[in-house]
Amino acid sequence: MNSHQRLWRWLGLIFVLSFGALGFIGYQIHLAAPPIAKVVTTEGEVLYTAEDIQRGQQVWLSAGGQQFGSVWGHGSYVAPDWSADWLHREATTLLALRTEQHRSATTTLTAADRGALEAGLRDEMRRNTWDEASNTVTVTPDRAKAIRAVASHYESLYGTDPKMAELREQYAMATGVLPDAADRKSLTAFFFWSAWAAVTDRPGETNLSYTSNWPHEPLVGNTLTGSAAMWTMVSIVLLIAAIAAMLWFHGAQRHDEPAVPPAADPLRGAVATPSMKATRKYFFIVIALMLLQIGMGIITAHYAVEGDAMFGIPMTEVLPYVVSRTIHTQIGIFWIATAWLATGLYIAPLLSGREPKGQKVLVDLLFYALVAIVLGSTATGWLGTLQRGGTDFSFWIGNQGLEFTSMGRFWQILLFVGLLFWVFLLGRALWPALKTKSETRGLIAMVFLSATCIGGFYATSLVWGKTTHYSMVEYWRWWLVHLWVEGFFEVFATAVIALIFTRLGLVRSESANRAIVAETIVFLFGGILGTLHHLYFTGTPTSVIAVGAVFSALEVVPLTLIGLEALQTYRRSKETPWLATYKWPVLCFVAVGFWNTVGAGVLGFAINPPASLYYVQGLNMTAAHGHAALFGVYGMLGIGLMLFCLRGLYDRSQHADNLLKPAYWSLNIGLGMMVFMSLLPAGIYQAWASVSKGLWYARSPEFVHSAVMEAFVWARVPGDVVFAIGSVFLALYALRLLRRPTAGVPVEATAAAAA
Repeated sequence: MNSHQRLWRWLGLIFVLSFGALGFIGYQIHLAAPPIAKVVTTEGEVLYTAEDIQRGQQVWLSAGGQQFGSVWGHGSYVAPDWSADWLHREATTLLALRTEQHRSATTTLTAADRGALEAGLRDEMRRNTWDEASNTVTVTPDRAKAIRAVASHYESLYGTDPKMAELREQYAMATGVLPDAADRKSLTAFFFWSAWAAVTDRPGETNLSYTSNWPHEPLVGNTLTGSAAMWTMVSIVLLIAAIAAMLWFHGAQRHDEPAVPPAADPLRGAVATPSMKATRKYFFIVIALMLLQIGMGIITAHYAVEGDAMFGIPMTEVLPYVVSRTIHTQIGIFWIATAWLATGLYIAPLLSGREPKGQKVLVDLLFYALVAIVLGSTATGWLGTLQRGGTDFSFWIGNQGLEFTSMGRFWQILLFVGLLFWVFLLGRALWPALKTKSETRGLIAMVFLSATCIGGFYATSLVWGKTTHYSMVEYWRWWLVHLWVEGFFEVFATAVIALIFTRLGLVRSESANRAIVAETIVFLFGGILGTLHHLYFTGTPTSVIAVGAVFSALEVVPLTLIGLEALQTYRRSKETPWLATYKWPVLCFVAVGFWNTVGAGVLGFAINPPASLYYVQGLNMTAAHGHAALFGVYGMLGIGLMLFCLRGLYDRSQHADNLLKPAYWSLNIGLGMMVFMSLLPAGIYQAWASVSKGLWYARSPEFVHSAVMEAFVWARVPGDVVFAIGSVFLALYALRLLRRPTAGVPVEATAAAAA
């Protein structure tokens, strides 16, 4: 007991100190963010006002934002990274202008002359001319000409100029995305500002831009910084040392004797209460949303080779790339989260042995509220994009243009209320178990605490506003995406799995209580401050690189043991005949361990160190990690939890396990084919282009639509087909359950079974 109390105290200390540090660094990001200033020429002509830049950020987000290209590396991959694209276009345009001036003056251009012109270009573009007192950035008349030329390109691209039709097709871009000329001008102000911050040296620094010299652009001196290289080496050494220390510590510990599984299934007599039965519809919606996500993923991937059609069927005006990708990414979060939320609602009465009064009605109410949020946010985002709803509509109701958190603020508020309501339902069902001393009370407490964090921390989606600085928008967005999805949801799911294994007799309660707190300490120690590895190059101070590199390396450490633990649990389960009933849920948890190690661990660490991410941020290396980790870890975890719950919601004779076998293997094999035959090779090929020429080239239409890159896109088809077949088998399994009558058993048996 004393050991457990010490672990809980350590957990509380790590939690407070880590979030305190993360909050302090957020304040430093606010202070060090690139200034939003008026841009004028040395002759006094105003190119852009600060209001133009702020308005341009809103316009870009309303036009798709991170769902259509990226800024500072965060976003989608078919269209360019606009900050890198503008930077390269402006630099080459200014260099061409200066070269022409030199030719007209001397008629010759030697290698020395070219070197001098390039040196002058680097000096001019890196020189920080921001005056804090007047909040003004000054540029030369020649640079102003280059800025106008590049701005004209983007105004034509986002308008209806027929000369840009081919480029729009390559970008999977609809015609007339921004009908208003004033909006198009503001958009160019934001793109210019994002490129200016990426190349201009910080005040008092030399060869260090606001984005730590990202993107890689040798023409203007944007190359990997020494601090990024040094902290990369530190993170690698720290990773190796930490893994060695954990393995040594794990091996040196006196391990408890393995639990002896009971002779019969302890949950065999458990009967679903009305609120538990009410969760059935949640799981069927999970499968429906999963199928929708896969369909949108196929369409989105196809846009990479046929920008305005699907096998010749014109789709851009009805289902543009922005919409299909938004639905694909957002629905993925929805169905995974729904599976986990439903699991909490199912397991709470099972653990406490008590059905709170009116719980079923409230569970039904939450379900219909969540369905309304999912359908409503999807529909308004779609219609807003098609109708060019404008910045206010996009921010409040439509598509905010932020990856993984695209829904309008109105829907975010409703979802926040819904999550708090879910915590309330979970708490009232778990309260008897939390009040009663038992061997599993620590695990139940961890489930409830992590659920409370899930509900509470979604509030970070409400922090930024329409005019919030882009660096701070990214800071808070990653609080939501990293800490909410990858942090507290994972702790919640891990605690639930530990409770399941404890109830099944596969793990001793004492061991599970101790292990879950210890694993949460290790995970949050690296995971909370590891959030910063997403923010290396988003206008943040260099301290973010140091802290993010160190703690993101520690994030990987606990993943090295999860796969082994899951495999050992599965081997023990094979020795007990009645555990065959839970074969597929347990195998899903084994798959989670595998993809945790491969997708989150290996592929995650392949891109997390600063020196690696400097070259591959915004390329398909990130997509390879994202697909392997999001579905392989969180998706398979959601499916495993769903299958476990369905075992208790339907009579054992009703389950068509012959359909689960092809579903399980097709999903995992298809995901592996998708990642290792397409996304990862494409990412490595793009990384070569980024290292050798610059990020602008790796994201250019010439490269993205090259024969090799399009071949990698087509190489994804076999994996997509196998994966889709797996989802169809899963859907057929669910349909078989729906078509067969359920067994009716008295509700009162639940309390006795759970006690």
